[in-house]
Amino acid sequence: MSDAARFPLWPWLQQPLVEALAQLGSHAALLHGDEGIGQFEFALALARGWLCEARPMGAAAAPACGRCASCHLIDAGSHPDLLVVLPEALQLSLGWGAAGAEPAASDGEKGSKTRKPSQEIKVDAIRQVVQFSQHTASRGRAKVVLVHPAERMNMVAANTLLKTLEEPPGQVRFVLSGAALDQLLPTVRSRCQAWRLPMPDAATAIHWLRDTVEGLDEPAAAVLLAGAGGQPLTALARHQMGVDARLWPQLPKAVAQGEAGLVSAWPLPLLIETLQKICHDVCCVAVGAAPRFFPAASLPEGADLERLTAWSQELRKASRHAEHPWNAGLKVESLLLQARAALARPRPAR
Repeated sequence: MSDAARFPLWPWLQQPLVEALAQLGSHAALLHGDEGIGQFEFALALARGWLCEARPMGAAAAPACGRCASCHLIDAGSHPDLLVVLPEALQLSLGWGAAGAEPAASDGEKGSKTRKPSQEIKVDAIRQVVQFSQHTASRGRAKVVLVHPAERMNMVAANTLLKTLEEPPGQVRFVLSGAALDQLLPTVRSRCQAWRLPMPDAATAIHWLRDTVEGLDEPAAAVLLAGAGGQPLTALARHQMGVDARLWPQLPKAVAQGEAGLVSAWPLPLLIETLQKICHDVCCVAVGAAPRFFPAASLPEGADLERLTAWSQELRKASRHAEHPWNAGLKVESLLLQARAALARPRPAR
């Protein structure tokens, strides 16, 4: 399967790509927007457009043709003028790079057979970027460095990139993408031309979900999309993890009763994320705002805002350690006890 097939440009990003290729004139582009809308696919399509050999040298960039030698090399993951930098964990989940390749270990980690793939972009990867940037473009067009998600660069890695990002040698262009720009060094942000990726309109996203998921009708697609905050790729991923659109509206009141049946088989990160969404929506209703993830009628009423605020803080702490090898049953029970206490109606004063 080609990379063009594995990383398609989703329908809602096709027109933004045309606009970005026409308007991004800086040597460094910073793509930002919500997760779950196709940032990596957009960044890769941008790099493909810059490197495509179907247009004459010096002509304005346009979406890649998909047929020239450059496009085929990118499809094969072997273009000599494209360097894609991802955290090890994301590289494995996306299947980017040589099949069966082991993630590179830093000097302090070599020899460890059991370590988990890193969620960070480390300095060793950015040193490769600096070295890659020093060489002349093999095919004469440009050299492109794609870093995703840019906010995953640790402090040392981000500082190592600064000099090359500010004064790139020769024909090097950078495309950095991410969803949490507040976690990116201001000195990195200031060296890039920012480009915001728009959220797809609901009708387009619902139509795409309905056509992508076999047996999914339009109302169910709308429920999944709302539960994912309007992010279609997140909605698809959650469906694949076991989220059932028919049962989604039942979750808030089930959680308020401490019932584990609907979520007992879920991975802990998904459960914690869902509890955060319930907390968010119940807080919204408590202050007279519209909920975002669940239908208003599905939410428990009368919860105390102070308790909800404290619960939100506890869930934020839990999310930082969601990948820890907890005893899953005990952790689920603990989380649901917290939820039940937070969502309970305050007892009337005597």
